[in-house]
Amino acid sequence: MSSNLNEVQNATVGMTVGVIEVVILQPFNYAKNMVQQAQPISLSPAKWYRGVGANMVNMGSCTMIQFAVGGKLKNLVLNGDTRNLSLAEEMSCGIGAGTVSALVGSPLELIMIQQQRKGGNTLSTIKNIAANPVNISRGFVGAAVREALWTCGYLSIPPVVRRTLMESYPEQFPDKNKARVPAALLGGLFACYMTHPFDTIKTCMQGDIERTAYGTFTQTASKIWGDSSLPGFYRGATFRYGRMVCAVFIMDYMKDFMGQLMYPEAFK
Repeated sequence: MSSNLNEVQNATVGMTVGVIEVVILQPFNYAKNMVQQAQPISLSPAKWYRGVGANMVNMGSCTMIQFAVGGKLKNLVLNGDTRNLSLAEEMSCGIGAGTVSALVGSPLELIMIQQQRKGGNTLSTIKNIAANPVNISRGFVGAAVREALWTCGYLSIPPVVRRTLMESYPEQFPDKNKARVPAALLGGLFACYMTHPFDTIKTCMQGDIERTAYGTFTQTASKIWGDSSLPGFYRGATFRYGRMVCAVFIMDYMKDFMGQLMYPEAFK
């Protein structure tokens, strides 16, 4: 999200960046979801990309919302000033944008996870989910908390880390590109390990819409704790951290690149 762009421009850039990230990193997402549900990981690329359509819509629309809402919040905080946002201001904007995006992202992830778990096309999966209308909100709380913190991880933390490194160590980090890698590592670390327990609860709930093993949010958390204690909440974290570091780097770079490519007049 850029304060140089308006809401529509930020939304368009966000949607484009989100789709690019999913196409590249979908296998990480598949492996993470399977491990969280204690399911075997297939070596078939066709299975890796099950639900990729729903995930492209999910990430495209969620990133679009996060960029648009986050950009608007930044503009409101700056109120016409040209200063840099503080870390607290950056993170507040990210949390607000991420929470709003979960309203769209949670149902779309439900579709993707059901396809990964059971196969079938998108239409049949939607029909199966819609057989019980209460399913549409399944896993929303976990998704909202995760998206709020994840948005901080890729939109709020990297700009502050990059700026700090460039100001404090100008010889080692003379420009944005050299500072992107440590910014991505730190942003991905924060986004992954702060949010993973909520993501695990959400994934288990959405993979079990029949509620044979996992009930409500608190019941699911209790079962995971009872089965595996704390490590149970971090199943699949390695795959998720790998994906997140790559995603933070890709999205941190692509949001600047695509913004200037699509709307060069806004950056003159």
